[in-house]
Amino acid sequence: RTIGDRIGEAKASGNLGNTLKILGQFDEAVVCCQRHLDISREQGDKVGEARALYNIGNVYHAKGKHLSWNTAQDPGYLPQEVKDTLQKASEYYERNLSLVKELGDRAAQGRAYGNLGNTQYLLGNFSEAIAFHKERLAIAKEFGDKAAERRAYSNLGNAHIFLGRFDVSADYYKKTLQLSRQLKDQAVEAQACYSLGNTCTLLQDYEKAIEYHLRHLVIAQELGDR
Repeated sequence: RTIGDRIGEAKASGNLGNTLKILGQFDEAVVCCQRHLDISREQGDKVGEARALYNIGNVYHAKGKHLSWNTAQDPGYLPQEVKDTLQKASEYYERNLSLVKELGDRAAQGRAYGNLGNTQYLLGNFSEAIAFHKERLAIAKEFGDKAAERRAYSNLGNAHIFLGRFDVSADYYKKTLQLSRQLKDQAVEAQACYSLGNTCTLLQDYEKAIEYHLRHLVIAQELGDR
């Protein structure tokens, strides 16, 4: 501010916003991220504007998740305050998405699609969540981003469960399992086995369910995860 560097001030405000978000000071975080957004617009900095929109989305997303922890309900059954907060997150992600499309930034589009999928899932809009996660998946494959691909499969599996499409969920969870083994991520492998065990139970394939739950148990013991 002293040297009149507006872009520098915008970036610093954005960093402050992200830090306050991590500290759980969501309202202060929004103020800082909004300053990042306002200055970026004033300076005609489209990249900064896109980043600020994404960051504000993240703050509302984090606040929504934080508020919903106290309710511990299924997606879609949320108090109005939580719904409103997640709806705001979704709106900012949408605005970010349209701007990064304009900028031709595919990686940023992938991030926006993933977060839109997650917010719609929490809001109980499972079909919308699936559409967004499929877009996320396509971009992850485009970049060869195996970790993002794995997350997309997992999220697609979760959303299909709530639509009662257990067989489709099982297919997605199997892909999650395959990739977690490729990535040598045992914690995620255990999680995939747990999801597959539950899905096989819903499909009444109890032998398979037991197999997956035993695998989950073995990994949990290996990791010393009580």
